[in-house]
Amino acid sequence: MVLSLRDVELSLQGNAGMVDILHGISLEVAKGDTLGLVGPSGSGKSSLLMLMGGLERATGGEVKALGNDLTAMDEDQLARFRRSHMGVVFQSFHLIPTMTALENVATPLELAGVTDAFDRAAEELKAVGLGHRTDHYPAQLSGGEQQRVALARAAAPRPDILLADEPTGNLDQATGEAIMDLLFDLRDRHGSTLVMVTHSTELAARCDRTIRLVDGRLDAETRNAKAAE
Repeated sequence: MVLSLRDVELSLQGNAGMVDILHGISLEVAKGDTLGLVGPSGSGKSSLLMLMGGLERATGGEVKALGNDLTAMDEDQLARFRRSHMGVVFQSFHLIPTMTALENVATPLELAGVTDAFDRAAEELKAVGLGHRTDHYPAQLSGGEQQRVALARAAAPRPDILLADEPTGNLDQATGEAIMDLLFDLRDRHGSTLVMVTHSTELAARCDRTIRLVDGRLDAETRNAKAAE
C-alpha cells in the first residue's frame, strides 16, 4: 500500500485545553488510487491529509507512506521524504511572492538536486497552460493561474503521492473545473496516488473512492462506479 493508517489519533492543544481531532482512523490507499476526503467543516478532513503528508504528527497509532513509518521520523527526515516522494497543493497557493512562476516551480527541484530543474519547471508550466507566463510574479497572476503554478510545483518532482487540500476552494466554478481537470491530468501523467480534501461533490465523484468523516471518525466509504469506468 502507498498509504496505510492504523488506529490513528490526533489531539491538539487549544485555548481551552487539549482538543481531540481524530479518533481511531484506519484506512489504506493503493498505488494509483484517487481518494476523496469529504465531510462537514471541522470533521478532521484537512488534519487527516496533513497526517498523511507528515505535516502533522499523530498522537496515537501509525501512519505509513510507501512502507515508511512517518510517526517514527524527525522533522528533517520528514522534510526529505516529502521532497522525494510527495507533492502538496493547498487551498491558499503558498507561492513565494518574490519569485517568478518559473522560479517557484523550479525551487523544490533545485533543493532536490535535479540538474535540469528549470527545464522541467518550464515543461510543467506549459502542461498547465502557463508556458507564456513563466516570468510573471504571483501578484501578476489571477487566482486560477496561481493555483496552476501551485499544481505545476507539486507535480514537477513527479511525486509518488499527490495531496490536495481544497484545491478549488478559492476559485470560481469555471476556473475550479479547469483546475480539477488539470489535477487529474497530472495524476495520469505521473502515475501518482492522489488524495484530496474537497467540499465539491463533483470533484469527489471523480475519485475512485470517497471517505466521509464526521466528528473525527470515519463515517462512510463509497466506491464511485463512474470513476472506475
